[in-house]
Amino acid sequence: MATEIERKFLIKDDRWKTDFSGVEIAGIAYRQGYLSTDTDATVRVRRQGDQARLTIKGKTQGISRAEYEYPIPLHDANEMLDTLCRKPQIEKIRYRREEGGLIWEIDVFAGDNAGLVVAEVELESESQLIDLPAWVGQEVTGDDRYYNVNLVSNPFKNWS
Repeated sequence: MATEIERKFLIKDDRWKTDFSGVEIAGIAYRQGYLSTDTDATVRVRRQGDQARLTIKGKTQGISRAEYEYPIPLHDANEMLDTLCRKPQIEKIRYRREEGGLIWEIDVFAGDNAGLVVAEVELESESQLIDLPAWVGQEVTGDDRYYNVNLVSNPFKNWS
């Protein structure tokens, strides 16, 4: 079984935007929607740049969950996003940066979730220790509001 072990954090400031040599990090546009948002399993369609994937995720247990991901034709993904997936969909630019031997993914949300910026890091085990970069703020791993699937039904623009 494929397992995703992930922690999620808010961002304190903009220092994540440049690498150690001062070069701005490039991002990739993402659009994703959900075919199923059941609490036991979600089914997501994601277009990232010129690639597309179908992802099935199980229920989160601690900071882990089953995850299966498969490439699909871009045309099929666009059709599913346009006709089958719940609205509003997730729009974001994802940036990747290596720090402390780990790959951090920083999502800058747009659309109904504009203003939200979240960093995620995937781990080898739930007990793996990590050094947090200086730009990383409050951990929100256990806060369901920050799950992408929940940002569809309760977008950031509706938070008080």
